[in-house]
Amino acid sequence: MRRILLIGIGGILLAVLLGIWLLWWRPGPYPKATTFTVEEGWTLGVTADRLFDNGLIPGSKNTYFIMARIFGSHDPIQAGEFEIPANTSGAKILDILQHGQPIQRIVTVIPGMPSIVISAKLENSTFLTGVTPDIAEGSVLPDSYGYQRDETRAALARRMQAAMTRTLAAEWAKRDYVCPLATKEQALILASIVEKETGKASERPIVAGVYCNRLRINMPLQADPTVIYPVTKGKPLGRRILKSELRADNGYNTYRRTGLPDGPIANPGKAAINAVLHPAKTKALYFVADGTGGHVFAETLAEQNANVAKWYALRRQRGEM
Repeated sequence: MRRILLIGIGGILLAVLLGIWLLWWRPGPYPKATTFTVEEGWTLGVTADRLFDNGLIPGSKNTYFIMARIFGSHDPIQAGEFEIPANTSGAKILDILQHGQPIQRIVTVIPGMPSIVISAKLENSTFLTGVTPDIAEGSVLPDSYGYQRDETRAALARRMQAAMTRTLAAEWAKRDYVCPLATKEQALILASIVEKETGKASERPIVAGVYCNRLRINMPLQADPTVIYPVTKGKPLGRRILKSELRADNGYNTYRRTGLPDGPIANPGKAAINAVLHPAKTKALYFVADGTGGHVFAETLAEQNANVAKWYALRRQRGEM
């Protein structure tokens, strides 16, 4: 009799465990794909409560907690936002939260992008939170930055700026002692000018070499992008530079002043920084557009004037002048 009783109890327990196991693996109740966010520090119990509150798991939250303890992995639950497919089982949800890849959203900063545009990107990124901080020009390293839902704009900006700080320090330590630059900050300023002057990767070291030559002999840089910067804060001008702008006396007019401008005029990429710290060996002091997206370089003013005349003739043929 006792043996029969034990067999009966064992059968009941087995049936209960089988029922729980089936509940654990059966399709979940939520009918469409959704996202679920785990906050930093959430325990399994808290997570079970939130999953139940959002209708993502079958049964009760207490049942789910027990099933997770018995059948689930004991790996920690990750913080972040996760994609949950429609009708996902409780077992699969736990696996996603423990081992899945949190959703990452991307903000891309392209080389030469001014801080005013970066600030607008952060402001318009829907899933970021908090106030957009002031972003100093030249302080952000151009790259693609992933962020998770509800990260603050200030935190993302700090990561962008920390990347620039690390990169600039590392590249400065490996520099050639060719260009008369006394500090990392001066290198950053010149790199921002090089970034704005040419979009051709092969030309950056040569353009950097020209400006290093000019700095060395205390010759004005005469860089149009520095003249434009006070007018647009780095955005495209959309027209020719006015004579009044070329005469303007400010810290960015490199036609009126020798040396570097007061600060960066954009956020330069790593390639532009490298070009400034490892400039091409050139005797050129001048360059002008060649009509193909690049430039032609000259060592003397006479050569430069001839190149400028060719450029103007080409523009007249195109109806641009």
